[in-house]
Amino acid sequence: MDTAGPHIDAPHRELLDQVLDKWSLAVLDRLCERPCRFNQLRRAIPSVTQKSLTATLRRLERNGVVGREVTATRPVAVTYRITPLGKTLRHPVDVLLAWADAHLPAIEAARHAFDAERDEEGGPPSR
Repeated sequence: MDTAGPHIDAPHRELLDQVLDKWSLAVLDRLCERPCRFNQLRRAIPSVTQKSLTATLRRLERNGVVGREVTATRPVAVTYRITPLGKTLRHPVDVLLAWADAHLPAIEAARHAFDAERDEEGGPPSR
């Protein structure tokens, strides 16, 4: 029996980098609630730049987790929505967030100890 866990190769890393980065998680969180237009997403995630949001939406669309619907109005309206495939990400992301919530005190303690040790050694801060 293999107890080493899953093998994470290049395609896995690329996909996880694309769908679990900071902006993707924020976008997916919003789109799980309801479809949104671009500017609604910008207002909901005020720290994201237009360029970053555009790139994030393109990556998520390319990976099949977000759909883009164009309505022929003046001006053209584009609505983004989570796809059925994208909805399947909700549970694994919730599990990761629950793990982070449960272990954040231990992680913060480890960070504090690490940073204190670096300070004593005169090394650069690790932030």
